[in-house]
Amino acid sequence: MSLADDYIIVDATALADLVRQRHVSPAELVETAIARLEQVEPKLAGMAEWTRDQARRAARGPVVDAPFAGVPFLLKDNMHVAAGLPYHNGSRIWRGWVPPQDSEMVRRFKAAGLIILGSTKVPELSLTPVTEPRHLGRANNPWALDRTTGGSSGGSSAHVAARSVPMAHATDGGGSIRIPASCCGLFGLKPTRGRTPNGPYTGEGWHGAAIGHAVTRSVRDSARLLDAIAGPDLGAPYGIAPPAGSFAEAAAMPPGRLRIAFSSATPNGAAVDPECRIAVESTARLCAELGHHVEEAVPSVPEDYFSWFLIVFLAAVSQEFAFAEEMTGTRARRTDVEESTWLCRELGRGFSAAELSVALERLHRATRQIAGFFENYDLLLTPALASPPVRHGELHPRGLEATLQVLAARLGVGRYLRYGPLLRQAAERAFRFMPFSPIWNITGQPAASLPLHWTPDGLPVGVQAVARFGQEDLLFSFAAQMERARPWSHRLPAGILD
Repeated sequence: MSLADDYIIVDATALADLVRQRHVSPAELVETAIARLEQVEPKLAGMAEWTRDQARRAARGPVVDAPFAGVPFLLKDNMHVAAGLPYHNGSRIWRGWVPPQDSEMVRRFKAAGLIILGSTKVPELSLTPVTEPRHLGRANNPWALDRTTGGSSGGSSAHVAARSVPMAHATDGGGSIRIPASCCGLFGLKPTRGRTPNGPYTGEGWHGAAIGHAVTRSVRDSARLLDAIAGPDLGAPYGIAPPAGSFAEAAAMPPGRLRIAFSSATPNGAAVDPECRIAVESTARLCAELGHHVEEAVPSVPEDYFSWFLIVFLAAVSQEFAFAEEMTGTRARRTDVEESTWLCRELGRGFSAAELSVALERLHRATRQIAGFFENYDLLLTPALASPPVRHGELHPRGLEATLQVLAARLGVGRYLRYGPLLRQAAERAFRFMPFSPIWNITGQPAASLPLHWTPDGLPVGVQAVARFGQEDLLFSFAAQMERARPWSHRLPAGILD
């Protein structure tokens, strides 16, 4: 086989082994990755910025003693930034800002030997579960180009699924690692709150809900990468105790007999596509066959949970506008952003400090209640999403709702919409697609999407696995067992490989 053939089959760990054994050089890997990116990008449209020259220079340097020495990598255009790489976060409000230094996460990526080839597209300000920003254009799913990649790590997920790179940076504030992992047939782990660094540009993402890691094709790559980047950065508002051993070691160990709960019931009453139910139920049967204790159960979630989360989310949107204006020195204008983004900003500005504080307190109280469920179970299995990847535009506002959004943005009455149906309709539309993921951003627990099911027409469907706070090691061990029992790495999006 040629290097190009090997490159689309093996994972990042195997590529790093080839470099370590001197069967291939970092420069050869980078050129192979660039050729692959250029081949598929016209179909995927997943890139925000390219750094070919910088990557080539890095690849010509001495080979470092690091877990992923010479492995090509893509950086999501959100939250964690690279020096000299223009930052967008899918929006014009960040125009002109070029970070003067790497964020701590990016510094750790580079220390692990990864070579960054560019940044990937996100929805505007990474706000939606689909990657369709008006500013930079939508990203397409390699399994079906008319379908969403999911969001907000949509560009990263599209290119990993299309074998442009073996893994890519991703972040998750309400499901933004797990949603696109499900849509693109990848493994995507959201770590425990505090496990990975956010600084120095971000204190805590979305009031503690957002955290960074990656989307990968294999469980072992995710585990080894988390070993390389884990730990709080200097001045972090909180941290978490390190695991007893390495995450890579955990992924190589059998999990033992686990107590596993499963459910397809949504906490907001949203309908679930039959394929998503099949995915969870077949996974539960597989777990029972492997000797785990499995039963149908689900934690109780307060009825107003998503309303409280929405207040936190909207406040974070308003906060991002403020920091973008500070960093760029340019005042944001309504015409810079999509109508829905401007309305989110106005709504966020309309909530009082007391309302935000009350919402956070209610969410934290609910976290105690949800944590009690995991006294009886080691893991919870749910669908990652309520449906397979939807078609482009399916989650956009339509008809009267779209017209009212435009009018409200233009008339500057967005902050008053909290008293009407428009905000409720917009929130329900998004949460109908992603009802299973935001809960674990608030509780801070680790959660992963595993690519364990495909629909009859070839669309990937993820199964979400949730563990107790701080137990990524258990999640990796379980996920690796599932990967062995129901492998997924042999599946390739044939249409994009032509």
